[in-house]
Amino acid sequence: MTNRVLVVDDDAAVRAALGQTLELAECDAITVGSFVAAKDLITPDFDGVILSDMRMPGRDGFHLLRYVREVDADLPVILLTGEGDIPMAVQAMAEGAFDFLEKPCASVDLMAVVRRALKTRALVRENRALKSRLESGDPAARMIFGTSPQMEELRARARAVAATGAEVLVTGAPGGGISKVAEVIHLMSPRGQGPFVKRPAAGLSADGFADLCRAAAGGSLYLDEIAALPSETQYAMLEALEQEQALEARVLVGSVADLAEAAAEGRFLADLFYRLDVMRVRIPALSERPEDIPVLFSHYVAQAAEQAGIAAPDIPQDHLAALMAQDWPGNARSLMSAAMRFVLGMPEEAAQSAELGLAEQLAQVERSLLIAALGRQNGNASAAAKALKLPRKTFYDKLARYGIRPEDYRR
Repeated sequence: MTNRVLVVDDDAAVRAALGQTLELAECDAITVGSFVAAKDLITPDFDGVILSDMRMPGRDGFHLLRYVREVDADLPVILLTGEGDIPMAVQAMAEGAFDFLEKPCASVDLMAVVRRALKTRALVRENRALKSRLESGDPAARMIFGTSPQMEELRARARAVAATGAEVLVTGAPGGGISKVAEVIHLMSPRGQGPFVKRPAAGLSADGFADLCRAAAGGSLYLDEIAALPSETQYAMLEALEQEQALEARVLVGSVADLAEAAAEGRFLADLFYRLDVMRVRIPALSERPEDIPVLFSHYVAQAAEQAGIAAPDIPQDHLAALMAQDWPGNARSLMSAAMRFVLGMPEEAAQSAELGLAEQLAQVERSLLIAALGRQNGNASAAAKALKLPRKTFYDKLARYGIRPEDYRR
């Protein structure tokens, strides 16, 4: 999250005091003495917020606010007002100011408003980045959502395997978008202009597999839940893959089941598993990347509102915090459903989470962050502890408290 604050105040002593307060709170303070000095810094790409005095010689806080609204209506402006300026500040709020603070204000009150504004700004920028990906870029950028390091890694992995002609195994938790990632791989491959044929593996006969390969000739055949493929079809599929010249389509498969375990237990043909596992793409669960939830939820809310033909409602910060405190075993699919219910005025998941006490909500968020750290570090507990700046013993104690096993997050 951004932590940049542009401070505009003509009083040098006040500027210095505000700058010191912000820096003690680990914010990056930029202090200037006038609107003229601030003007060149105010751009749509500015990644922070503005804290401005209301009364200044020449161009005052009102003028600054109106200028900012023209440049970027989503850039938060917090106004500092004297006792006699409160009616003006209320008017400024009506014109789009983020908030106002009466001088002198306590540091704790100042930082509460600044942090809220910074969170709002960060969410706006993340949504813009997501929209930009949707409107431009390759299929991986347009169709695989999320700004976390894990999702950047997933996009990079999809691009890398797409360029090969090899079979691909896409794995992940239920609702994680396995078939969508498979389609991205197809679209980015040399066969991307050919057909993308998608079928469930359950009940597929050997002849049916051959027919699907012919239907997908020049493109890709995607078989969903490959663990359910009948035994005789597994043998036919392996034989077809080993005779590459005879195969007319690239084969992509998906599975939420542990295919390695199924092969080890004799429930899936081991040779076929090893053939498919050459190019594996794993989709990280939402519980491993809670930082993606606000951006994804905002996108799904906008999408749901458009489908419902109504204006997208504002999403309170405490609602997003409640969403982040959940595990989301249904992953993106259940988050989409929650967004639709939110748009229709039935946000029960967040309400249930909000009914928990503060300690319980904090515990859920802490558990999510531990899982996210392990996911980023490929299940390496020592590296995850270091990334979270926790002593190893403390980190392991927390894992034990929440029943988290590092090996579950190794890829």
